[in-house]
Amino acid sequence: MAFGTQDDTDEVMNEINMTPFVDVMLVLLIIFIITVPVMQHAVSIELPRATNQPESLKPETVRLSVDASGAYFWNADPVSDDALQARLAGAAAQVPQPELHIRGDKAVRYERVARAMAAAQRAGVHKIGFVTEPE
Repeated sequence: MAFGTQDDTDEVMNEINMTPFVDVMLVLLIIFIITVPVMQHAVSIELPRATNQPESLKPETVRLSVDASGAYFWNADPVSDDALQARLAGAAAQVPQPELHIRGDKAVRYERVARAMAAAQRAGVHKIGFVTEPE
């Protein structure tokens, strides 16, 4: 004989009750929302002042042209091979260094243009560009 009545429906509960877990997480979220602005530490520093002024010296542009016969022209003035090296060395010593724009005739041998580039490199010219005309 059994004491009291016992149902066959009494089973062990296999699921976790999520309601207390959600409540605890919401409370923690509220605590973090409140405490995070308080935890931010701001260090007061005085940064150095700097002025930003544009560079007033613009480098000049040197136009070195090579005509169809292979002659060099420094800004439209004819120049010999020896004088070209001296002028390139003088241009490389300037501060700021000028840009060298090389214009080669399409009928000139590439060797003459390559010699001008090599002379500019030996002289120490860093900014070399080629000028072409659109078709």
